[in-house]
Amino acid sequence: MEKPFEQVWANCLEIIKDIVEWQHFKTWFEPIRPVELKDKILTIQVPSQFFYEYIEEHYVTLLAKTLKRELGKDARLEYRIMVDSGNSKNKPLTIDVPGNGGYKSYSNNEMDFPLVINNPVKNPFVIPGLKKMQIDPQLNHAYTFESYIEGDCNRVARRAGKTVAEKPGSTSFNPLVIYGGVGLGKTHLAQAIGNEVKRLHQNKVVLYVSSEKFINQFIDHSRNHAINDFIHFYQMIDVLIIDDVQFFNRAEKSQDAFFSIFNHLHQSGKQLILTSDKSPKDLEGVQERLLSRFRWGLSADLQVPDYETKIEILEKKMKADGLDMPREVVKYIAYNISSNVRELEGALISLLAQSSLNKREIDLELAKKVLRNFVKSSSKEITIDAIQKMVCEYFDVPYDKLLQKTRKREIVQARQITMYLSKAFTKNSLKTIGEHFGGRDHTTVIHSCQTVKDLMDTDNLFKESVLELQQKVQLAAM
Repeated sequence: MEKPFEQVWANCLEIIKDIVEWQHFKTWFEPIRPVELKDKILTIQVPSQFFYEYIEEHYVTLLAKTLKRELGKDARLEYRIMVDSGNSKNKPLTIDVPGNGGYKSYSNNEMDFPLVINNPVKNPFVIPGLKKMQIDPQLNHAYTFESYIEGDCNRVARRAGKTVAEKPGSTSFNPLVIYGGVGLGKTHLAQAIGNEVKRLHQNKVVLYVSSEKFINQFIDHSRNHAINDFIHFYQMIDVLIIDDVQFFNRAEKSQDAFFSIFNHLHQSGKQLILTSDKSPKDLEGVQERLLSRFRWGLSADLQVPDYETKIEILEKKMKADGLDMPREVVKYIAYNISSNVRELEGALISLLAQSSLNKREIDLELAKKVLRNFVKSSSKEITIDAIQKMVCEYFDVPYDKLLQKTRKREIVQARQITMYLSKAFTKNSLKTIGEHFGGRDHTTVIHSCQTVKDLMDTDNLFKESVLELQQKVQLAAM
């Protein structure tokens, strides 16, 4: 014979079954067990802290209305949360938490955490047998803002990171999502923020962890029935840095755990920093509820560094390592390696290694030989088309405009400079050069070249632009 509380809960389930989707019912309601009914207060047992949070966020109103239908307007709901399932020697450990009764509106799981339990929280970073009194932030001390070169490619992200480090959890940049391709400095910047927080706020608990390590820890704790320990540990962090969150796409249950951790930290004014190879809107396989939270703060992208930034990066690296290298070699590397910072540094290391092994001074010849596997292939003879593209890119001028008969000053100057460089760096006749510009006469080419020379003598800014373009053409021809 069913007890009164079992009958009441069974009646509630019959109503709920007709309202929620079958899969949701199986997932979130079938595991619940009624425990007791006293003074119109029904106590139900849920399997975990996360389960309780989810129910309170998504189904608290439904539960309140259903229960009041069965027991009247004074009906209340309480939860018994399973903290430890126990074993043959130890009884299960549970804690009782009052429900909100459907009267208080909780926003994104606003509740007091962590819950007080008798068992100490286990640190997933502690190796069994070794005792750690403090949480190791897992940071690389070499990753600092000082060693992170600022350029147009990363300015927004770097400055946002600096702001976050100064006031973690107190800015609108929470979470701060840093995204970009491989080798562009996401990990460096994220850890630089962590190191800066430790420098400025010594009492803050900072933790860096890759998403893969987070997932593996979650799996290990699941096997040992210690998920609550895992979640509670992460809820103690003041600044949590998760690297490569795109890998959450293959770990649905880990996403559930991270959702709970994210909510608690964000509501507690703690700082979250996430890195990804894509912007939040382009992440696939990640729960929409997580993606919506990723968009709460600031998403800042990292792009491929420009020529000048790459030179600064190389010079900074050389200075840090006590290296000296001819300027022309530095320019050659910066111009020809266009993929990412990691490859840039790899090329530098490779060049240094070959120089040391062969006991040979670093020069342009050695650089060309050693970096054959790094640099893009280039023809010894530069073409008019290649120069046209360089100039158009430099001045941000559409290619088709260069060929038209427009008299706009910026277009005319770009065309004249292109003709000047084509004459200087190619073996083509004046007539051939003119043909590449919409069939212009050779006298136009002569006039353009003379105009550029005259302007270089009188306009320093113009001269700098031409010299910079000359340099680019020279490098492309190497």
